[in-house]
Parts: sequence; structure tokens; C-alpha cells
Amino acid sequence: MPRYVALLRGINVGGKNLIPMPALKAAFEEAGFEEVRTYIQSGNVLFTAPSSSSAAMTQKVEEVIGDAFDHYPASVVLRSKGQMRAVVDRAPKGFGSEPSTYRYDVTFLKAPLTAKAAARDIPIKEGVDRLWTGTGVLYTSRLISRATSSRLSRVVGLPSYKNMTIRNWNTTTKLLELLEEG
Repeated sequence: MPRYVALLRGINVGGKNLIPMPALKAAFEEAGFEEVRTYIQSGNVLFTAPSSSSAAMTQKVEEVIGDAFDHYPASVVLRSKGQMRAVVDRAPKGFGSEPSTYRYDVTFLKAPLTAKAAARDIPIKEGVDRLWTGTGVLYTSRLISRATSSRLSRVVGLPSYKNMTIRNWNTTTKLLELLEEG
């Protein structure tokens, strides 16, 4: 059966939308998903499920979470193991290679938002921020020494932000590693 990762947005951040990972794992298992595993507190759930359309699987996962945690309006970006492999393999050349100089993030986009449309709205500071588009993702980096000048954090004020969830590069590559273990 195919392996997936559900990337939840907006949980366990700043004391809001608190969802314990053991309870989240249990909700997935009760819904019939198999080989369920969570990774860190930011809402990453790896699981195995029968093949389904991405839209149908996303809807099912959001319903499971919404039913289990009525205080959380579930919004999930779902990626298959193959899609996560493509995100890592298609990263810009050298992306993630200078972690002491740059902070690297991957912004996962929820359909119907496209990378091209999202990139038009993302504010960047020349000489500090960099942005590249990918399939269903944006790759961003910011110069650590000038992080206070970065404009990337302004993304949270955009209307399109509700269709995004951000993971740092280390988390992104670790999620792929965990998907490939299964």
C-alpha cells in the first residue's frame, strides 16, 4: 500500500491548536490507516493507506482530524512518498548546503494554489531572501545574519497562506527518510 505524509498546518504553535501527537496517531489508527507514525510536534503524520485520489485522501484525513479534535479546523497538505522524493530531488542546486549561513524552508501548497500564483504574492528582500518554485512547493532561504530584514515571515498575512504549510529543510528531508523506511 502507498505511504503518505499528512502535513497539518497551524497546530501546536504559540500555544494554539494544541493536539497531542499520541492522540493524533490514535485518531488515524481508529480511522483505519496503517503504520501510523508522527514526527515532531508540528503535525506530521506518516501512514499507509489504500491508493486513492489525492483530493479524496486529503478530505478523509481532514474529516478524521476534525472529528477527533473539534477545536481544530483541519487543513492538511498531503504528499505521497513519490511526491516527497520529487520535492527533495528537485530542490534548487545547493539548497540546504549552507545551514550555518541560510535558513532553508519548503512551503507545501494545497490545491488549487499553484507555485506560480503563490510566488507572485510572497514578499522578498533582495540580498536576504531567495525564492524558487517547484511542483506544489516553494523553496525559500533567508540569510541568517540578516534575518531581521527578511520579508518571508510576512507570508502569514497573505490570503493564500491558508493554503500553505511550511517545513524547514531538515524536517522535509527527515520526513522523506521516514517514508522510505516503511
